[in-house]
Amino acid sequence: MSDVKFSEDHEWIRVEGDVGTIGITVFAQQQLGDVVYVEVPEVGTSVEKGGEVAVVESVKAASELFAPIDGEVVESNSGLADDPAAVNSDPEGEGWFFKVKISDAGQLDDLMDEAAYKAFVETQS
Repeated sequence: MSDVKFSEDHEWIRVEGDVGTIGITVFAQQQLGDVVYVEVPEVGTSVEKGGEVAVVESVKAASELFAPIDGEVVESNSGLADDPAAVNSDPEGEGWFFKVKISDAGQLDDLMDEAAYKAFVETQS
């Protein structure tokens, strides 16, 4: 079973073993509107917690995606370049951005579980 955590920047990370799959939350997608362009990091890129790692552009705005933890990119969802609409239809599934090999699993403790994230989102409106 995988464990999903959420950041205050509205990213999610699904952890399986020492690899985390990262994307934006449904809330973030709703705030952005229709996503029209996505730029994902290259495999081998080192990411730092809080650092910019990807770009999302919608009809409303451009936004950065921040790394919720430290790690190294082991896979990017290159299909998003051709079909950024996957982020609109399934932001927490097929619309994932990249996967990282987690370098400090302790950082996951700083993230929210689903219940805490839902409560956090309620304070955002």
